[in-house]
Amino acid sequence: MPVRLVLLADTHVPRRARDLPAPVWAAVDAADVVVHAGDWVSEGFLSALDARARRLVGCHGNNDGPPLRERLPLVARVELDGVRLGVVHETGPATGRELRCDADHPDLDVLVFGHSHIPWDSVTPAGMRLLNPGSPTDRRRQPFATFLTAAVTDGRLDDVTLHRIARP
Repeated sequence: MPVRLVLLADTHVPRRARDLPAPVWAAVDAADVVVHAGDWVSEGFLSALDARARRLVGCHGNNDGPPLRERLPLVARVELDGVRLGVVHETGPATGRELRCDADHPDLDVLVFGHSHIPWDSVTPAGMRLLNPGSPTDRRRQPFATFLTAAVTDGRLDDVTLHRIARP
């Protein structure tokens, strides 16, 4: 059976949004693992997502204060059905990102990151998949708020899907 993933970043709850949009909570409820790439901004939101997710893997971001930094690592790592997945908030500028990530995270197959609020999907020269889900609550200059879903099956990442959230 596949391991169903939801990938989130830059939720900024409750500063930029009071809560996650309903489609995101529905995806969380259906997922086996929720991955969050930082900028939670609230311990209460971390606790709420942790209580609702079957399994939560996350890191802290630049907008996360000391209480969140005490609970979350700078880089989180997990192995899911043979896929070595990491999550970090910042990877630096888009230019040179693939080479930097290969150098900084040579032990990973997939790296989920955030910070820019801009969806990203690429593969590094070493074969690592880089994914940024954008933000489900703060689209900034993007046309839509977004998040990603994916599946891990028999040691490979499949079905990576970018979901657009309709404006209320």
